[in-house]
Amino acid sequence: MSFAIYLVGYLIFLGGIAWALVTAGVPQLYVAIATVILLGLGIFTGAARTRGKDPSH
Repeated sequence: MSFAIYLVGYLIFLGGIAWALVTAGVPQLYVAIATVILLGLGIFTGAARTRGKDPSH
């Protein structure tokens, strides 16, 4: 799976989480903080899962 596809899916997931938090009445500052933290986590996990395997010698 490519990193771009993983990131697009994660951004859709993150948008749903942010929308749910705003609908639940969570202050925007906390929604922004949670979004930035989850975005960073998504980038880290996406890079780890989609990186190429090291060639065997």
